[in-house]
Amino acid sequence: MITNFVSLREAINVIKNNDTIVTSGFVGCSNPEGLEVALEERFLETNTPMGLTLFYAAGQGDGKDRSVNHIAHEGLLKKVVAGHFNKAPKLGELIINNKIQAYNVPQGALCHMLRDVAGGKIGTFTHVGLNTFADPRIEGGRLNDITTEDIVKLVNINGKENLFYKPMKFDIGLIKGSFADERGNISLEKEGVTTECISIAQAVHNCGGKVIVQVDKIVKTGSLDPKLVKIPGIYVDYVVEIEEPHLKQQVYDIQYEAELAGNTIISANSYIKTMELNAKKIIARRATMEIEKGSIGNLGIGVPEYVSAVATEEQISDYMVLTVESGPVGGIPQSGMRFGTSINADAIIDQPYQFDFYDGGGLDIAFLGLAQADKYGNLNVSKFGKNISGCGGFVSISQNAKKVIFCGTFTAKGLKIQVADGKLKILNEGAKKKFVDTVQQITFSGNYARKVGQPVFYITERAVFELKKEGFTLIEIAPGVDLQKDILNLMDFKPLISEDLKLMDSRIFQDKPMGLKNNR
Repeated sequence: MITNFVSLREAINVIKNNDTIVTSGFVGCSNPEGLEVALEERFLETNTPMGLTLFYAAGQGDGKDRSVNHIAHEGLLKKVVAGHFNKAPKLGELIINNKIQAYNVPQGALCHMLRDVAGGKIGTFTHVGLNTFADPRIEGGRLNDITTEDIVKLVNINGKENLFYKPMKFDIGLIKGSFADERGNISLEKEGVTTECISIAQAVHNCGGKVIVQVDKIVKTGSLDPKLVKIPGIYVDYVVEIEEPHLKQQVYDIQYEAELAGNTIISANSYIKTMELNAKKIIARRATMEIEKGSIGNLGIGVPEYVSAVATEEQISDYMVLTVESGPVGGIPQSGMRFGTSINADAIIDQPYQFDFYDGGGLDIAFLGLAQADKYGNLNVSKFGKNISGCGGFVSISQNAKKVIFCGTFTAKGLKIQVADGKLKILNEGAKKKFVDTVQQITFSGNYARKVGQPVFYITERAVFELKKEGFTLIEIAPGVDLQKDILNLMDFKPLISEDLKLMDSRIFQDKPMGLKNNR
């Protein structure tokens, strides 16, 4: 096996019409930007290649025009199979307008599909996604009218239902690395996450395809620590050394920060900020009360991110080790374009292994966003009207955590609240209801949760619900709110109301630390 060291255009010219390409990356991190820009430029100049199928696991992009957005051209792209689309609006536009076929598959399943293809398996079996939109009995992951082929089917193995994804053939792998030596060995030591890069390389190679890696620098043979070589040169066909700084950023708009790659430890004080007592903090405070000492957890984006800040304020941040689906274990998970990385992490493992841990029930608790819930306890975070966000790692995390806490405001768009004298007052109600009769898309299945006996809570600034065997049940309300006017009248269905309906803990509504450490 000989690795070729070539220019961007020479590397991209390897791609043929109708190829299936796989890209590495996680949101704004570790994306092969140089390769993707070159592919777009080739298509715009020559109208080739055409009819590509794009496969990627985690959401990739900046929400505008970078990463996989470069590939979002009618004619260039025929089909996409991916985990998340929120950061790829140009792809979303093609999907909505029926210009390309499109499938949304849970992120962990996509990681495992790569690994299974690499290993020559007959396909991927998983329980993740049962009774959700990924289930062929519901939507089968199809996202528009022109997407008709089934890529998943329901099977029964030893009396247990599973979803089965048939294997795909991968022709091209586009990967971002840090360094390559003269034998084509690739290290990722400057990257914030390693994601599923080795699985991409193995899968593409074993399919007879071509693995193309962009790196920051080519170094002499023997200069790389073999323990830091993530992709052996025997898997790599082409290496491109990138010179332009904006095409080799560690994270979009960040050239390189050693702490994001785990190459240095820094003081965490700059990441600790005192929060004002607003709706998000109220929700996070109530959610933090569910943390038990020694927990392993995961925080979603949005309101759940505040749980970490509250835990720090309450001096119980060491009660829970936080993980991120991209691979970090421990430390302080980052947000925005940095999402996927962690400062001062204990370890950064490959994404497929993180999902092994998640899918097997390794998480004690997960705090996830609450966008839309219905009378069955189902949750939707993946599709709203014509907007296709995708599920990302939400399905694996929410379905398999030992306890799941959904966190979000009771209504959206314009909600304003005030806290005074330990009571909550609604100054302006949100225009959009979140508790609806039936969610538009099932990203989390309440029926599946009840079936397996999973504890599930839905925490808002004014009410706490629990998914019990009997149904969706109101168990707590905030002091100062009116049950009928401020809660029941703003729901499209009437929840069960606990006979032991309680007020939310009064400490939540006081503008001082709650003293949670003293109560543990």
